[in-house]
Amino acid sequence: MREATATRSRAPQVLARCRALVRPALVEAVGRSHPWLGEMAGYSFGWCGVGGVPAAGSGGKGVRQALAVLGAEAAGAPARAGVPAAVAVELVHAFSLLHDDIMDGDTARRGRATVWKAYGTGPAVLAGDALFALAVETLALQPPPVGADAVRLLSGALGDLVRGQADDLLFAARPWSGPERVRPDAYRAMAEGKTGALLGCAAALGAVLGGASPAAVAALDRAGRHLGVAFQVVDDVLGIWGDPSVTGKPVHGDLRERKKTFPVLAALDSPAPAARRLAVLLERGGDPGEAAALAEAAGGRAAALAEADRQVAAAESALADAPLAAGAVRDLRSLVDFAVRRDL
Repeated sequence: MREATATRSRAPQVLARCRALVRPALVEAVGRSHPWLGEMAGYSFGWCGVGGVPAAGSGGKGVRQALAVLGAEAAGAPARAGVPAAVAVELVHAFSLLHDDIMDGDTARRGRATVWKAYGTGPAVLAGDALFALAVETLALQPPPVGADAVRLLSGALGDLVRGQADDLLFAARPWSGPERVRPDAYRAMAEGKTGALLGCAAALGAVLGGASPAAVAALDRAGRHLGVAFQVVDDVLGIWGDPSVTGKPVHGDLRERKKTFPVLAALDSPAPAARRLAVLLERGGDPGEAAALAEAAGGRAAALAEADRQVAAAESALADAPLAAGAVRDLRSLVDFAVRRDL
């Protein structure tokens, strides 16, 4: 336990180091876009307010950009070799959040209005498109053949991300019970695409730019994909049972929005009597607090935490089996543990 805690305690320093390294290049990339679109991008990263007034926001923890930097270091290259990969994945992540907020109708992110709410839906869509274009350009500017390899890798991850997002949207229309209900294995596949693909791509892209072997690139991609599933499952747990003062989300928020999350799907798959009562309650749109209690009684919370542990173990196994630099693997493991153990 002490070893796991010590590993996790490295993560904030690792994240801060990578953010400081990547920030100037990220600012430069955003600066290549149209000024109005650049303002919206800066707003999404927390760098400014509406109208371009400077702000002190950091744009989040920067897990994806850190994975890219560490991917390069894992290949034995200097950290700066992974910076273009870090910029590209951070731009893609921001693009996906802008569009996700529109699709989900979310009006707030990181304590303030989302881009579409602050600037309008059309401008937010266009800003997201601009970020996507900048990401591709950032990798295409890398010297051949590495640049082409990096663009192909990002393209494949984006295809998986879009498929995962499509499945997530389609899940909303499926019933809570019966043969057409969403099963946990379908959820895993969705989460790997929607969340895991870009995390895996981040680490793999850094490795590609760092000159890693195909085996090392593939191992980092696998580790990131497993981390993505674990991250999404933990996010689901926090969305139901997390402390609102810590998560920034209302208590039982995901149940109130009738989201098909892993704990609920695992509970519905259980033979426990509480599972049947939960299905009936969800079908008629009952009390979220009662639904949370039934999901826990049917084993949904425990199943979700066990699933997160399995995915973390798979990520660590992928890192252990690949020819990677030991120091970078230690830092990668600290990020895995930090991202999954948050506030549980």
